[in-house]
Amino acid sequence: MAKPLRFRVSNERWTEGRVRSDLLGPLDANLGATMSTPWFKQPEGYEARRFEMDNGDIALFLWNGQGYWLGNTETPSALWRTEKHTFEEVPDRISEWAERELLAQLHEESPWLADYPTISWFFLPVLLSKDGRHTTREFLRDHAAGFPDADPDEALRFYEEFLKTDALSDRYTMASKLGTSEHLNVGRMRSTMSEFTVAKILHEAGYDVTPEIEVTTGHFIDFRADENGEGVLVEVTRPQPPAERAASSASKSIRETAETKVSGQLSKHEGGVTLFVDCSSFADHHWETLLDEQPEVRHRPAVVFRAWPDGRVEGYTKGSVPLDLPDGIE
Repeated sequence: MAKPLRFRVSNERWTEGRVRSDLLGPLDANLGATMSTPWFKQPEGYEARRFEMDNGDIALFLWNGQGYWLGNTETPSALWRTEKHTFEEVPDRISEWAERELLAQLHEESPWLADYPTISWFFLPVLLSKDGRHTTREFLRDHAAGFPDADPDEALRFYEEFLKTDALSDRYTMASKLGTSEHLNVGRMRSTMSEFTVAKILHEAGYDVTPEIEVTTGHFIDFRADENGEGVLVEVTRPQPPAERAASSASKSIRETAETKVSGQLSKHEGGVTLFVDCSSFADHHWETLLDEQPEVRHRPAVVFRAWPDGRVEGYTKGSVPLDLPDGIE
């Protein structure tokens, strides 16, 4: 499976002639390709070319002696041994130019995404990835970014407004979690968006949120929420609703899902992690049952909650949760 978009940086010398022979030539022979000038002016002092393949793939190449390659197509052999860098790891003027080119491409292919410029930018590494560009867009639009039976526009506005806050600085790590698979996996993608939902809850409560915290056991915990120099580790899980799994009840569904987390990385970590259980996929009657029964989830402290794209949050806690929570969580 191809990874999210990253630059390949070549330290060899590049010229117009070499670009034609070593990049355009192999691409055209294998896929059918044309080379043209870019849509937007490249950074001063650089030459740039745009490659469009017959199968819809695109690529960009920028050079000034050193070369920068970025694309969702096969990589020509002349670039196989080059190092890969994220958008944040190359000079700003290069990444900003490339993002401008790619966002224009994205919005030409999927005009509806132009209404969500921050989502388009944040998830650009997967929305234009080689393997995942179709499935990620389908998930955002046809599955309302993970909110069942929701209006896609309302759901996307929910995440658009959050991402505008720049609360998540590690864009590549978080965007990559949405995945680059050719096959749509709604359950896994919903789980990814739960992390964004929890990050939104924590940010609105006044916490600085840092993703992917490595702990002494060698595992990674989803977040650390920091306030006034004190940090709380947070792990997120999202049960499948009873209708989509073998569990016969809502209570059993959340217990079994939490047990997977607890018996996995949380069992290796001796306390200090708050578990958020996102039940946003549950039907109303299943959620109302959970609120009435407030069952244990085999881990404390824990927050069992449901969110709606209009911003409402409901839930309950187990154990002493060391975090400020929305008013709707008891």
